[in-house]
Amino acid sequence: MNELALRDYVKEYGQDKTAKAIRVTQGAISKALRDGRNIILSHTENGIKAIEIKPFPRTKK
Repeated sequence: MNELALRDYVKEYGQDKTAKAIRVTQGAISKALRDGRNIILSHTENGIKAIEIKPFPRTKK
């Protein structure tokens, strides 16, 4: 795996394993998915790295 969207990673590994891999709670994963956040996961030498892509400057909803 080079890079995967959070949603795709969760489909493959489940919310609990994903949460443990990036050191957050399962609830944080669930909320990120529910909110439609654009989070990309990639393998690094130190494990899994999560990066969120969002617009700059941020516009309020």
